[in-house]
Amino acid sequence: MLLYSAGLRRGELINLKVTDIDSKRMLIRVEDPKGNKDRHTLLSKIVLEKLRDYYMKWRPKEYLFEGPGEMKYSAKSIANIIKNAAAKARIRKNVTPHMLRHSFATHLLENGTDLRNIQVLLGHSSLKTTEIYTHVATSSFNKIKNLLD
Repeated sequence: MLLYSAGLRRGELINLKVTDIDSKRMLIRVEDPKGNKDRHTLLSKIVLEKLRDYYMKWRPKEYLFEGPGEMKYSAKSIANIIKNAAAKARIRKNVTPHMLRHSFATHLLENGTDLRNIQVLLGHSSLKTTEIYTHVATSSFNKIKNLLD
């Protein structure tokens, strides 16, 4: 849920600390991500409720998601969790953590979010990188009135 709702990279999820969740401002602080620029992204109300339940049950110390010995999860563990969730949902296509990030960006774009705001949420330094998502978001084209019609 967090990968999709916040547009996080797998490595960013793994490195999230308990203190990175800002429930007052409904933001997630992404510290030192790819490109070495800290940023904030969205915190869903639904995800916040789930995180509170998770926290009460598991009481992570430093990292939000800790495995045995209070160590952070591995990238492979996250990939396996996504793969198993897709199998439970009877999705036959190979689903990766990064696909959830792509879906986040594409769905925001299809729902009218400005490309510049998506760029900031994803932590892209160049708008060109964010523009990759525009070729996927074709449903938003149906809302544009053709100038000749």
